[in-house]
Amino acid sequence: MAGALDGIRIIDLTTVILGPWATQMLGDMGADVIKVETPMGDMTRYNGPRRSEDMGAFYMGANRNKRSVVIDLTTEEGREVLFKLVGTADVFLHNFRPKVCKKLGLEYEKFAEAYPDLVYCATFGFRSDGPMADRPAYDDIIQAASGLTDIQSVISGEPRFVPTIMADKTSSFHVVSAIMAGLLHRERGGTGQAIEIPMFEGLVDFVMVEHLFGESFIPPEGDMGYTRLLNTARRPYKTKNGYLAVLPYTDQNWQDLFDIAGRDDLKDDPRFAGIAMRIKHSQEIYDILGDIVATRTSEEWQRDLDARHVPVQVVVKKEELLEHEQLTATGFWQTKEHPTEGTLRVPSPPVQFSKSPSSVRRLQPRLGEHSREILAEAGYSDAEIDALLASGVTKQFG
Repeated sequence: MAGALDGIRIIDLTTVILGPWATQMLGDMGADVIKVETPMGDMTRYNGPRRSEDMGAFYMGANRNKRSVVIDLTTEEGREVLFKLVGTADVFLHNFRPKVCKKLGLEYEKFAEAYPDLVYCATFGFRSDGPMADRPAYDDIIQAASGLTDIQSVISGEPRFVPTIMADKTSSFHVVSAIMAGLLHRERGGTGQAIEIPMFEGLVDFVMVEHLFGESFIPPEGDMGYTRLLNTARRPYKTKNGYLAVLPYTDQNWQDLFDIAGRDDLKDDPRFAGIAMRIKHSQEIYDILGDIVATRTSEEWQRDLDARHVPVQVVVKKEELLEHEQLTATGFWQTKEHPTEGTLRVPSPPVQFSKSPSSVRRLQPRLGEHSREILAEAGYSDAEIDALLASGVTKQFG
C-alpha cells in the first residue's frame, strides 16, 4: 500500500538532525526524499560507532527512506544542477543562515519565479527578521537561549542541558506539520509559498506553554513558572528496589493512593483538597509522596496503583527498551539487512495510518549512492552526468 505522501518529492539540503529527522518522517509517510550532500557528506555520517567510514550511528538514526545525491554548491555549475533538480520537486528544504542562503543564491524569490508551486521551507536558529538572524545555532545554543537550561537549575542547582537534542527535534515536528500544511494549501487551489522554521522561537513557545504562567496576564497575576514542575521533590521516587514515576492527578487518584498507602490522615488534609491547593502545596505533597513510595517495591506499587487506574510507571533503563514488552508486541523494533552495513536494528515509524501506512522502504544511503539516477531523472544525459562526475560537481558511491 502506498504511503500518505506517495508521489510527493522533497529536495532536502539540510544536515545534522533538525531537517534530516523531519524528512525521514516525511519519507516514512511515502515521500520521495532526495538528500543533497556536499562531496564530504552530512557531518553526522562520521559521528558514532560505524562499520563504514561514512555510515556513523548518528547519521543512521535520521536518514532512512532517502536517496543521496552529491552536488558541490561552491561551484556555479553545482548551483545550476540544484536549481534544475528543485524543478522536479514539490518541496525544497534547507538550513542555511540568511546571509549564506543569499550568498549561494538560494533565496525563495529565485525559486518562486521559476517554480510557483514549490513549497520552500527554510530552518534557522532565529527568525530571519530579528537581530540574531545570522548567528550560528545548534541545539545547546538554543536550549541556553530559550530558558530551558535555566529551568534545569531547579533540580541541579545550576543551568544544565536536557540530555537529548530537544531544540532540533521539537523543530523537526514544526517542519513536518508546516510542510504538510503548505502542501494542503497548494492542493486546495493555492500556490507554493515560503515557510520559515526558527529553532529559538519554536523552543521558547514550547517551554512557555506552561511556564509563562502568571505572566500570561498583563499586569501579571503571579510569577513565571508552573509551580508543580519547578519543584525539587518532583522526580522519580526511590522504592525498596528501584525507582518509580507516579502521578496521581485527579482528586480520586490521590484518594486512591492515600488509601493504598494506609494514610487516611491525608485524605481530608485541606492542603491537598483539589488541584489548585495541591499545586500551591506541591513541594509538601511531593515530599510526602516520596516518603510513601519508599515503603514498597516498584512491582507492588505498579500492581496496586494499576488496579486503581492511578498513573504509574517503573523507571525503564534505556537498555531495557530493546526488549520492552510493549515495543516487542507492537513490532516497533525491526531487523533489516543493509547491503553494505549488514544487520541493523531499525525503529518502525510510530505514527499508524489505517489506509496509507508508513513504512521503511529504503535503508540509509551511502554518500552519493543515487547521484546518477537522480540526475538522470532531472533530465541529464549519461554524457552530461559523466562530465559532472569528472569535474567533481557530483560523485557516485561505488
